[in-house]
This record gives sequence, structure tokens and C-alpha cells, in this order.
Amino acid sequence: MTNPMQELHIAKVVVHMGVGESGDRLVKGETILTEITGGKPVRSIAKMTQPAFGVRKGAPIGTKVTLRGKKAVDFVETAFGIIEKKIAGRAFDKGGNFSFGIEEHTDFPGQSYDPQIGIYGMDVNVVLEKPGVRIARRRVASRKLPSGQRVSREEAMTFVQEHYGMEVQ
Repeated sequence: MTNPMQELHIAKVVVHMGVGESGDRLVKGETILTEITGGKPVRSIAKMTQPAFGVRKGAPIGTKVTLRGKKAVDFVETAFGIIEKKIAGRAFDKGGNFSFGIEEHTDFPGQSYDPQIGIYGMDVNVVLEKPGVRIARRRVASRKLPSGQRVSREEAMTFVQEHYGMEVQ
């Protein structure tokens, strides 16, 4: 019998789409993210000016959606099917989170290529955690998270392999 406080779960999934400019391309990106995830997109703002790319500080250059609960799990299962259940070992960080990219939004079910829209790629960031992390986040009597409650890189890799049948390379 395993300790229920040591079981991993998906805390949240952040789907980010960087389009590099505001205007029509950004609105199209927001529409695509809404269709794919079912969530409400939020705009990402440039933190610094990049004259070579025509980006000004404070200008919206991307969009992202945060998914939690069942929506997050369903999205991850769909996304794993798109990347053919293979993920690189370097995609995992030491905190147990992992990220991967999807090159074309047209790979998702129900999406087709439209010359008016074009093709957009996206980054998917998955945050894993164990029960009990609230002690580090709460306002009253917050404490440092014990090392046993932190998710390690190896635990995250094992979780993905066992629960989703992923191949970690």
C-alpha cells in the first residue's frame, strides 16, 4: 500500500503561443487557443525592447491559457497523442515539471488548415505536485515544503511513463 500523500497529480497546464506581434496575428492566436483548450486566453507582454525583431517593451506578443483539473488532464492526454507519446529526458526540470512543444495547431482534433489564419505552434508546460503543498502557499502559518513533498525529476519521469505510457528518451 502506498502513501496517498506521495501520489503525484497534474496541478496545472499552461499552454503558451508566442506570435511575436500584436494585432491580427495575436487575435487569431487567441481564437485558436480558445478552440483547442476551451479556456480564456490571457495576453503575454514583452519584458524588454528587441529592435531587431520590432518588439517594444510592454507590447503584447503572445497569449497563454492555464488549465486545471479535468480540463488539464484531458488536454495533456490529447497533446501526448500528438507528440506520439515520446518526450525527451531534458524536458523535465529538477522540480518535476516538464515542457514540450507542438509545432502545428492543425494536429489537434477538429482543427484544419485555413490560409486566412496560417499555422501556429505552442508550448505546453505541465506542473506536477503532491498533496500537501498548500503549507508552502497559505498566508497564515506558511512553512517551507519538506523535501519528501517535493517532486523530483525521476518521480515525474516515472509518473509520465506509468500513467500515460510515454517513452522518455
